[in-house]
Parts: sequence; structure tokens; C-alpha cells
Amino acid sequence: MFTHKIKLFRLFGFSIEADTTWILLAVLVTWSLATGLFPRYFEGFSAQTYWTLAVLGAAGLFMSIILHELGHSLVARRFGLHIKSITLFVFGGVADMEDEPSSARAELLMALAGPATSIALSLAFFGAAFATGRGEGVSPLQGLFQYLGGLNGLLAAFNLLPAFPLDGGRVLRAALWAWRGNLRWATRFASGVGGAFGIFLIALGVLSLFSGNVLGGFWWILIGMFMRSASQSSYQHLLIRRALEGENLRRFMRTDVVTVPRYLSLRELVDEYVYKYHYKMFPVVEGDTVLGCVSTRNIRTVEREAWDRTPVGEIMERSCEANSISPDEDPMRALSRMSQTGNSRLLVLEGDKLAGIITLKDILSFLSLKMDLEDGEQMLE
Repeated sequence: MFTHKIKLFRLFGFSIEADTTWILLAVLVTWSLATGLFPRYFEGFSAQTYWTLAVLGAAGLFMSIILHELGHSLVARRFGLHIKSITLFVFGGVADMEDEPSSARAELLMALAGPATSIALSLAFFGAAFATGRGEGVSPLQGLFQYLGGLNGLLAAFNLLPAFPLDGGRVLRAALWAWRGNLRWATRFASGVGGAFGIFLIALGVLSLFSGNVLGGFWWILIGMFMRSASQSSYQHLLIRRALEGENLRRFMRTDVVTVPRYLSLRELVDEYVYKYHYKMFPVVEGDTVLGCVSTRNIRTVEREAWDRTPVGEIMERSCEANSISPDEDPMRALSRMSQTGNSRLLVLEGDKLAGIITLKDILSFLSLKMDLEDGEQMLE
């Protein structure tokens, strides 16, 4: 989903991050508030005041989104679910949850926690607007509080729409799950509703384009496309998780690993290993100890003329969480790590010893075979 994430700060033990697309949203929101919304609804202020309110309004928007997702995350933690981070991106925010809820009740309470937080924020901001009111007209501070109060109300209302993966869609999934006792079927149904809602937003955007609202039309189309994609990927993610449930990385890893020494030159690495075995990454070892790994991505950082005099040990990456994993880990953790880092191969380490290599291709091949051999109705119900 994300291109590149920037760590901002930590809150209640959760890492708060921002995708690079969030910068675009921050600029658009600030500009639209300073030149459109605030001058239209709160007249008589200077341009400097409007821009100041716009910056504060944008900051309030993003803090409201963070607190909304924090509501989900705190309840998830109560149910023993691990939230890796809360990420701001162009369409809002998302809490990165590693596992599915353990019960329909947990799903319901987690889903409602976000809108409940937004409603509480809305009431608090409207209360602050009332407290800072003056006899005639609206003060800049009161206008800012009114905007944030209405914004959080809209945030709660939109998220309560019964379209998965919005919070309302998760409430729908929880209800269906409790009724039928089947998470897979409930997810498929709720995802279908979410996909249909995405198509509706796309159609709304097209109508807006024809009516002359170009910017609004494109925005609705983008949101609709995101909703449709997110609903489909959520269901696919569940299918993958269920297919890999109970499996161990040892089932997928290759033990006949091709390794390289650290003193090997890059020219020898490319000619004798990369072009021969067609792998993008090789473990770097010294005796029985793994030092790290070297990849084609590392090789590209060195000028071709320097390949003969540059040893592998000079550019290799030390073993770390980004390029390695334990053989006893959940395969979903391996897929998540590959997705986050862009690595299609991970070192499988037992201490500082190399147990094998796990590749994205091998995991996907297993998934394809398992879904092909399993009964279709069993996989989808």
C-alpha cells in the first residue's frame, strides 16, 4: 500500500509514521483551507490569519486521524493484537495490524473505537468553540474549533458507512461473523459491499466531472478506486493468512544455499554468481558464521569500473531484521517483511548460523498449489 514511510514520533507505545503521499495531502489541505474554506465561511480576516488557521487546521486534521486510529489500536492491544504502526497517507490513516481479531466481539469493539474517538473529539471542539465565542461575529480561534468539530463529525460519519474496510464495514463483518460463525464468509460479503461502494464513489466522481467539479470529481474517483482495491485486498489477505495458518517457515525455506565469501570481488560476484544462478541476493559467510548479505541493489551503488577492486565485504548489508528471519516465525511475518523492505529473499537464521533462504516465489508457489488442491467451497466459505 505504501511507497516510503517516514517515522514521526511515538504515542502510547505506537510508532506514528507518514507515507510520502501524505505530504501531497498536507499541501492540498492547507492550500484549500487558506484560499477556499476559511475565507468563505469566516469573513473579515487577513490573508496571514487565513494561512495561520489553515496550517493549524491541517495539523488538527492529521492529529484527529491519528487519535481515531489510536482508538482502534488501544482496543486492539487490550485483545492481545499487535499494532506495528499508525500511518498517515493520502487517503487518511491506517493502523497496521498483524493479525485478525480473535472474535466477533473483539472486531466490533475495535471497529467502534475509532468513530467513538472522533465523536468525542467533535463534541470537545464544538464545546471549545462555544467557550471561545464572542458577542458579534466569529473569532479566528472559534472558527478553527468549529472546523475541527465538524471535521471529526464527518470523519466519524464517513467511517461508519457499512463498506469494508471502513469501520462500518468492520461492524458489518463482526455482525455477520457472529451470526454465521464464519470469518471467511463474513469477510467476503463485507468486502463485496465495500467494492460496490467503491464503484458508487467512482460513478459519483464521473458525474462531478461532467458537472464541472473537476477537482472534486477526480478526488471521488481516486477514493472509490482505493476503496475497491482495499476491500478486495483485505479479502485476499485473509485467504492467504488462512492458507498459511499453522505452517512453519521450515516448510518453505531452501537449505541448498549458494553463499559467497566477503573477499570476493564484485566482478567475480556478478560473473560467477549473479549471471550463473540468477539470484538477486546472496548470503555472505565466513566459515559457519553469517556476516550479512549482498544484493544486486548493493552492486548498483558501485561504479562498474570499480567492480574489480571492490570486495563484497565492503558493500554487504549486515544481518538485520530487514533481511533475515527466524525459521520458527509465521510465514505471514515473512511476507509482511518482504512487502515492507522490497526484498524477495530473506536469510533464515538460527543465531548467527544460516539455516536456509526463504523466497517470495516459493511461498507464492505453495499458496497456489494449496488453493488449487483445497476444495473451492472450503476455501471461500
